[in-house]
Amino acid sequence: MENSNRRHIPWALFLSELIGTALLVLIGLSLVIFMFGTGTPMARLIPSEGLRRLVTGFLFGTTGASIALSPVGKVSGAHINPVVTLGFRLMGKLDLQTTLGYIGAQMTGAVVGSLPLLLWGAMGKSVAFGATLPGLGIPLSTVLLGEVITTFTMVALLCVFLGFRKIRAFTPAIFPPLYAIMVWAEAPVSGTSTNPARSLGPAIVSGQWEGWWIYWVGPVIGSIAACIICSFLAKRITVAKLYYFDSDHDRVFRRMSSPKSREQVTDFSSSTQTSADPNPLQENQR
Repeated sequence: MENSNRRHIPWALFLSELIGTALLVLIGLSLVIFMFGTGTPMARLIPSEGLRRLVTGFLFGTTGASIALSPVGKVSGAHINPVVTLGFRLMGKLDLQTTLGYIGAQMTGAVVGSLPLLLWGAMGKSVAFGATLPGLGIPLSTVLLGEVITTFTMVALLCVFLGFRKIRAFTPAIFPPLYAIMVWAEAPVSGTSTNPARSLGPAIVSGQWEGWWIYWVGPVIGSIAACIICSFLAKRITVAKLYYFDSDHDRVFRRMSSPKSREQVTDFSSSTQTSADPNPLQENQR
Protein backbone atom coordinates (compact mmCIF):
# COMPACT_ATOMS: atom_id res chain seq x y z
CA MET A 1 0.00 0.00 0.00
CA GLU A 2 2.85 2.38 0.86
CA ASN A 3 4.55 1.84 -2.49
CA SER A 4 1.34 2.34 -4.47
CA ASN A 5 0.69 5.70 -2.77
CA ARG A 6 4.21 7.01 -3.18
CA ARG A 7 4.53 9.84 -5.69
CA HIS A 8 6.48 8.80 -8.75
CA ILE A 9 8.87 11.47 -10.08
CA PRO A 10 9.30 10.98 -13.84
CA TRP A 11 12.97 11.92 -14.07
CA ALA A 12 13.30 10.44 -17.56
CA LEU A 13 10.66 12.83 -18.85
CA PHE A 14 12.36 15.84 -17.27
CA LEU A 15 15.76 14.85 -18.67
CA SER A 16 14.21 14.40 -22.09
CA GLU A 17 12.70 17.89 -21.97
CA LEU A 18 16.03 19.36 -20.86
CA ILE A 19 17.82 17.74 -23.79
CA GLY A 20 15.13 18.66 -26.29
CA THR A 21 15.03 22.31 -25.24
CA ALA A 22 18.82 22.53 -25.26
CA LEU A 23 18.88 21.20 -28.82
CA LEU A 24 16.15 23.61 -29.94
CA VAL A 25 18.05 26.59 -28.55
CA LEU A 26 21.49 25.49 -29.75
CA ILE A 27 20.43 24.58 -33.29
CA GLY A 28 17.72 27.19 -33.71
CA LEU A 29 19.77 30.13 -32.47
CA SER A 30 22.85 28.98 -34.38
CA LEU A 31 20.66 29.35 -37.46
CA VAL A 32 19.73 32.87 -36.39
CA ILE A 33 23.38 33.81 -35.84
CA PHE A 34 24.49 32.29 -39.14
CA MET A 35 21.72 34.04 -41.05
CA PHE A 36 22.02 37.50 -39.48
CA GLY A 37 25.34 37.80 -37.66
CA THR A 38 27.88 40.35 -38.83
CA GLY A 39 30.15 38.90 -41.51
CA THR A 40 27.85 36.02 -42.45
CA PRO A 41 28.09 34.86 -46.07
CA MET A 42 24.28 34.50 -46.08
CA ALA A 43 23.96 38.28 -46.43
CA ARG A 44 25.50 37.95 -49.90
CA LEU A 45 23.70 34.74 -50.84
CA ILE A 46 20.29 36.03 -49.70
CA PRO A 47 20.44 39.85 -49.65
CA SER A 48 16.78 40.23 -48.69
CA GLU A 49 16.36 40.26 -44.90
CA GLY A 50 12.72 39.32 -45.32
CA LEU A 51 13.62 36.21 -47.27
CA ARG A 52 16.27 35.31 -44.72
CA ARG A 53 13.68 35.64 -41.96
CA LEU A 54 11.36 33.33 -43.91
CA VAL A 55 14.09 30.71 -44.36
CA THR A 56 15.24 31.03 -40.74
CA GLY A 57 11.71 30.60 -39.43
CA PHE A 58 11.18 27.54 -41.60
CA LEU A 59 14.42 25.95 -40.42
CA PHE A 60 13.70 26.85 -36.79
CA GLY A 61 10.28 25.23 -37.08
CA THR A 62 11.85 22.21 -38.78
CA THR A 63 14.20 21.88 -35.81
CA GLY A 64 11.26 21.80 -33.41
CA ALA A 65 9.40 19.30 -35.58
CA SER A 66 12.46 17.06 -35.80
CA ILE A 67 12.80 17.03 -32.02
CA ALA A 68 9.14 16.04 -31.73
CA LEU A 69 9.81 13.10 -34.06
CA SER A 70 13.02 12.13 -32.24
CA PRO A 71 13.41 9.91 -29.15
CA VAL A 72 12.85 13.07 -27.10
CA GLY A 73 9.33 13.24 -28.45
CA LYS A 74 8.79 9.57 -27.76
CA VAL A 75 9.78 9.89 -24.11
CA SER A 76 8.45 13.27 -22.97
CA GLY A 77 6.29 14.52 -25.81
CA ALA A 78 8.79 17.24 -26.83
CA HIS A 79 6.95 20.23 -25.43
CA ILE A 80 10.32 22.11 -25.27
CA ASN A 81 8.33 25.25 -24.41
CA PRO A 82 6.81 26.23 -21.05
CA VAL A 83 3.63 27.61 -22.63
CA VAL A 84 3.00 24.33 -24.46
CA THR A 85 3.32 22.55 -21.13
CA LEU A 86 0.99 25.17 -19.60
CA GLY A 87 -1.52 24.46 -22.35
CA PHE A 88 -1.50 20.74 -21.64
CA ARG A 89 -1.92 21.50 -17.95
CA LEU A 90 -4.93 23.73 -18.62
CA MET A 91 -6.41 21.03 -20.83
CA GLY A 92 -6.11 18.54 -17.96
CA LYS A 93 -3.39 16.34 -19.47
CA LEU A 94 -0.62 16.97 -16.90
CA ASP A 95 -0.58 17.05 -13.12
CA LEU A 96 0.94 20.01 -11.29
CA GLN A 97 4.13 18.20 -10.23
CA THR A 98 4.96 17.17 -13.78
CA THR A 99 4.05 20.59 -15.15
CA LEU A 100 6.50 22.30 -12.81
CA GLY A 101 9.16 19.66 -13.50
CA TYR A 102 8.79 20.15 -17.25
CA ILE A 103 9.08 23.93 -17.00
CA GLY A 104 12.14 23.69 -14.74
CA ALA A 105 13.78 21.26 -17.15
CA GLN A 106 12.98 23.45 -20.15
CA MET A 107 14.46 26.56 -18.54
CA THR A 108 17.58 24.64 -17.52
CA GLY A 109 17.90 23.13 -20.99
CA ALA A 110 17.64 26.55 -22.62
CA VAL A 111 20.55 27.84 -20.56
CA VAL A 112 22.62 24.72 -21.26
CA GLY A 113 21.89 24.99 -24.98
CA SER A 114 22.87 28.66 -25.05
CA LEU A 115 26.34 28.23 -23.59
CA PRO A 116 27.91 26.72 -26.76
CA LEU A 117 26.58 29.74 -28.70
CA LEU A 118 29.51 31.67 -27.23
CA LEU A 119 31.70 29.78 -29.70
CA TRP A 120 30.21 31.94 -32.47
CA GLY A 121 32.32 34.78 -31.08
CA ALA A 122 31.91 38.20 -32.66
CA MET A 123 29.32 36.98 -35.14
CA GLY A 124 27.12 35.73 -32.33
CA LYS A 125 27.69 38.81 -30.20
CA SER A 126 26.58 41.06 -33.06
CA VAL A 127 23.05 39.62 -32.78
CA ALA A 128 23.10 39.11 -29.00
CA PHE A 129 23.48 35.36 -29.57
CA GLY A 130 19.91 35.19 -30.87
CA ALA A 131 18.25 36.97 -27.95
CA THR A 132 14.70 38.20 -28.50
CA LEU A 133 14.54 41.99 -28.15
CA PRO A 134 11.86 44.60 -28.88
CA GLY A 135 12.18 46.18 -32.30
CA LEU A 136 13.77 49.63 -32.43
CA GLY A 137 11.21 52.37 -32.02
CA ILE A 138 8.30 49.96 -31.50
CA PRO A 139 6.09 50.58 -28.44
CA LEU A 140 6.35 47.86 -25.81
CA SER A 141 2.56 47.42 -25.96
CA THR A 142 2.89 46.49 -29.63
CA VAL A 143 5.76 44.12 -28.87
CA LEU A 144 3.67 42.46 -26.17
CA LEU A 145 0.72 42.13 -28.54
CA GLY A 146 2.99 40.50 -31.12
CA GLU A 147 4.01 37.82 -28.63
CA VAL A 148 0.40 37.28 -27.55
CA ILE A 149 -0.82 36.84 -31.13
CA THR A 150 1.98 34.56 -32.31
CA THR A 151 1.79 32.34 -29.23
CA PHE A 152 -2.00 32.22 -29.43
CA THR A 153 -1.74 31.09 -33.06
CA MET A 154 0.78 28.37 -32.24
CA VAL A 155 -1.09 26.94 -29.25
CA ALA A 156 -4.48 27.15 -30.97
CA LEU A 157 -3.15 25.21 -33.96
CA LEU A 158 -1.72 22.59 -31.62
CA CYS A 159 -5.15 22.23 -29.99
CA VAL A 160 -6.85 21.82 -33.34
CA PHE A 161 -4.39 19.27 -34.72
CA LEU A 162 -4.22 17.28 -31.49
CA GLY A 163 -7.97 17.43 -31.08
CA PHE A 164 -8.87 15.62 -34.29
CA ARG A 165 -7.67 12.07 -34.85
CA LYS A 166 -7.47 12.31 -38.65
CA ILE A 167 -4.89 15.12 -38.58
CA ARG A 168 -3.25 14.39 -35.22
CA ALA A 169 -0.27 12.58 -36.75
CA PHE A 170 0.57 15.70 -38.78
CA THR A 171 0.97 17.91 -35.71
CA PRO A 172 4.79 18.34 -35.99
CA ALA A 173 4.36 19.42 -39.61
CA ILE A 174 2.68 22.67 -38.59
CA PHE A 175 5.88 24.16 -37.19
CA PRO A 176 8.01 24.78 -40.33
CA PRO A 177 5.40 26.76 -42.31
CA LEU A 178 3.97 28.40 -39.18
CA TYR A 179 7.30 29.77 -37.99
CA ALA A 180 8.34 30.69 -41.51
CA ILE A 181 5.31 32.97 -41.75
CA MET A 182 5.45 34.29 -38.20
CA VAL A 183 9.19 35.05 -38.21
CA TRP A 184 8.93 36.71 -41.62
CA ALA A 185 6.01 38.90 -40.57
CA GLU A 186 6.55 39.48 -36.84
CA ALA A 187 10.24 39.11 -35.99
CA PRO A 188 10.99 42.83 -36.58
CA VAL A 189 8.45 43.59 -33.84
CA SER A 190 9.39 41.24 -30.98
CA GLY A 191 11.77 38.63 -32.38
CA THR A 192 8.97 36.03 -32.44
CA SER A 193 9.83 34.14 -29.29
CA THR A 194 6.56 32.34 -28.36
CA ASN A 195 8.75 30.50 -25.86
CA PRO A 196 10.01 31.92 -22.52
CA ALA A 197 12.77 29.29 -22.35
CA ARG A 198 14.04 30.16 -25.84
CA SER A 199 14.28 33.80 -24.69
CA LEU A 200 15.86 33.11 -21.31
CA GLY A 201 18.91 31.19 -22.57
CA PRO A 202 20.40 33.81 -24.91
CA ALA A 203 19.44 36.63 -22.51
CA ILE A 204 21.68 35.05 -19.87
CA VAL A 205 24.52 34.48 -22.32
CA SER A 206 24.35 37.93 -23.93
CA GLY A 207 23.29 39.98 -20.91
CA GLN A 208 20.54 41.57 -23.03
CA TRP A 209 17.42 41.84 -20.84
CA GLU A 210 15.52 44.66 -22.54
CA GLY A 211 11.81 43.98 -22.30
CA TRP A 212 12.49 40.55 -20.77
CA TRP A 213 9.09 40.44 -19.06
CA ILE A 214 7.33 40.60 -22.42
CA TYR A 215 8.66 37.16 -23.33
CA TRP A 216 6.98 35.70 -20.26
CA VAL A 217 3.76 37.68 -20.08
CA GLY A 218 2.99 37.63 -23.81
CA PRO A 219 3.37 33.88 -24.39
CA VAL A 220 1.52 33.01 -21.17
CA ILE A 221 -1.43 35.25 -22.11
CA GLY A 222 -1.43 33.83 -25.64
CA SER A 223 -1.41 30.25 -24.38
CA ILE A 224 -4.19 30.83 -21.85
CA ALA A 225 -6.33 32.62 -24.43
CA ALA A 226 -5.85 29.80 -26.94
CA CYS A 227 -6.81 27.20 -24.34
CA ILE A 228 -9.94 29.15 -23.42
CA ILE A 229 -11.02 29.48 -27.05
CA CYS A 230 -10.20 25.83 -27.77
CA SER A 231 -11.42 24.38 -24.47
CA PHE A 232 -14.14 22.47 -26.34
CA LEU A 233 -11.33 20.35 -27.79
CA ALA A 234 -9.92 19.36 -24.38
CA LYS A 235 -11.82 16.09 -24.24
CA ARG A 236 -10.48 15.15 -27.68
CA ILE A 237 -6.80 15.60 -26.78
CA THR A 238 -5.72 12.20 -25.57
CA VAL A 239 -2.20 12.70 -24.21
CA ALA A 240 0.33 15.49 -23.58
CA LYS A 241 2.45 14.71 -26.62
CA LEU A 242 3.00 16.14 -30.09
CA TYR A 243 3.65 12.71 -31.62
CA TYR A 244 4.13 9.08 -30.53
CA PHE A 245 0.67 9.18 -28.96
CA ASP A 246 0.66 5.46 -28.18
CA SER A 247 4.11 5.45 -26.58
CA ASP A 248 3.76 6.14 -22.87
CA HIS A 249 6.76 5.80 -20.52
CA ASP A 250 5.48 3.83 -17.53
CA ARG A 251 1.96 4.92 -18.54
CA VAL A 252 2.64 8.19 -16.71
CA PHE A 253 0.74 10.24 -19.30
CA ARG A 254 -2.34 8.04 -19.08
CA ARG A 255 -2.33 8.34 -15.30
CA MET A 256 -2.09 12.10 -15.53
CA SER A 257 -5.00 12.15 -18.00
CA SER A 258 -7.16 9.98 -15.77
CA PRO A 259 -10.53 11.30 -14.60
CA LYS A 260 -9.15 11.71 -11.07
CA SER A 261 -6.36 14.05 -12.15
CA ARG A 262 -8.66 15.93 -14.51
CA GLU A 263 -10.93 16.89 -11.61
CA GLN A 264 -8.23 19.39 -10.62
CA VAL A 265 -8.86 21.49 -13.72
CA THR A 266 -12.61 21.06 -14.16
CA ASP A 267 -13.19 24.63 -12.96
CA PHE A 268 -11.09 25.99 -15.84
CA SER A 269 -13.07 24.15 -18.49
CA SER A 270 -16.49 24.72 -16.93
CA SER A 271 -15.86 28.45 -16.88
CA THR A 272 -15.00 28.59 -20.56
CA GLN A 273 -17.39 26.09 -22.16
CA THR A 274 -21.04 26.76 -22.86
CA SER A 275 -22.06 23.20 -23.56
CA ALA A 276 -24.00 21.05 -21.09
CA ASP A 277 -21.26 18.43 -20.82
CA PRO A 278 -20.87 17.77 -17.07
CA ASN A 279 -17.21 16.79 -17.44
CA PRO A 280 -15.77 18.54 -20.52
CA LEU A 281 -12.21 17.44 -19.73
CA GLN A 282 -13.00 13.75 -19.77
CA GLU A 283 -10.78 12.03 -22.29
CA ASN A 284 -12.53 11.01 -25.47
CA GLN A 285 -11.73 7.91 -27.46
CA ARG A 286 -9.07 8.57 -30.03
